[in-house]
Amino acid sequence: MPAILEKIKNIVGDAGIVPQEVLSGRSAGIWDSSPLQALALVRPKTTEEVASVLQACNQVGQTVIPVGGMTGLTGAHRSSTADIILSLERMNTIEELDSQSRTMTVGAGAILQNVQEKAGEAGLMFTLDLGARASCTIGGNIATNAGGIRVLRCGMMREQVLGLEAVLANGSIISSMFKLLKNNTGYDLKQLFLGSEGSLGVVTKAVLRLHEAPLHIETAILAVPGWDQVMTLLREYDSTLNGQLAAFEVLWQNYYDLNTGSSSELDPPLSEPAPYYVLIDVFVSDDTYDRSRLEKLLMQQLENGQIVDGILANSENERHKFWQIRENFDPEQKKFGLIYGYDISLPIAKMPNFVDSVTHSLKSNFPDAELFSFGHIGDGNLHFSVAPGAAQDRAAIDQLVYPPLQKLKGSVSAEHGIGLDKKPYLAYTRSEAEIELMRQIKRTMDPKGILNPGKLFD
Repeated sequence: MPAILEKIKNIVGDAGIVPQEVLSGRSAGIWDSSPLQALALVRPKTTEEVASVLQACNQVGQTVIPVGGMTGLTGAHRSSTADIILSLERMNTIEELDSQSRTMTVGAGAILQNVQEKAGEAGLMFTLDLGARASCTIGGNIATNAGGIRVLRCGMMREQVLGLEAVLANGSIISSMFKLLKNNTGYDLKQLFLGSEGSLGVVTKAVLRLHEAPLHIETAILAVPGWDQVMTLLREYDSTLNGQLAAFEVLWQNYYDLNTGSSSELDPPLSEPAPYYVLIDVFVSDDTYDRSRLEKLLMQQLENGQIVDGILANSENERHKFWQIRENFDPEQKKFGLIYGYDISLPIAKMPNFVDSVTHSLKSNFPDAELFSFGHIGDGNLHFSVAPGAAQDRAAIDQLVYPPLQKLKGSVSAEHGIGLDKKPYLAYTRSEAEIELMRQIKRTMDPKGILNPGKLFD
């Protein structure tokens, strides 16, 4: 065993280190079934152990890849046999739920769904929510500044973190575990770690902001005849519902058809076809009044042609089925096998023309490819999948997506981060001066470059 691993084993114990020869039983991520590649997987139990491990690695220049639930989509957790993977899966406890300050203190390895459920037991809500909730970790959510389906109402992960503890590359512990909404004392250092993708330090604990849980969540799915009507509905729901609109998702017709067709186990809930389908969540405080108000809104929208069909979920099971139409990627995998996923943001009004333009370019260059669009349109986040047919060159398809985004002042990553996969396109959204400032911060906080090297930028 290499000397660095012997030293780490003395820090974390036998249960805290998984050697290279045993890692074949672990996959490289939720989207990658190949064996995990690493010199070793290290699983500390305390912040002090994390600090000692990083100090030892920094002394000899050993590269360290911090990972959460490995649900990322841009390769930020990718590793090689020369790297040590640092997982906080054993630091997963919920240390405190303070119902008076409406905060929760958790280890960075805590699973998002467990945090949501614990908050729910106290009549509170941790508002971050995304499809990988059952396996992603709070530390990973922080490292990627996760978004999800409720950003429209509650903001991204950046808005959900009041305090955190992190370990720098040299083993120094930075602790700012405040429960305060207002703490205006100079630089907000915790924000350096939010969205840093594990390149500046390893987050070990966090104080999360909780909100009062709604009495109930109403969910509706609507068939909409055009993009102008989609925009009108967004503003109408946002204004009429007095801040209760929690999610506003849009599915293009071919995505809806795929996820309710022969490749899916889900039946279409609506009988009328439409170019767009809108899925909304509404936080309600009065079951009878708020549902009645939503029913009236739907009837008015049908009468004035804003929608051609629509239905409110009648049970939690039906709510789940509606959301499965949005979140289930099995039909894509079943029908096409290989899918290239994109996560971008751009002005909402530009989205339909952008999708049409990319579809046209895609078909012109790769006639057997298909594009399926959907996303968190309420906050300007568009996702789409490309089924590349005979495994077309990903870089060539990227060139059909990212350069046109520059002209629209869009972002190459709305919520999934940069990692390795989007690194060549960072300059499409960030200026060279901004990128150089990021490099300077990296050099200052990790001068030997041991933390997640090569991610974000070289």
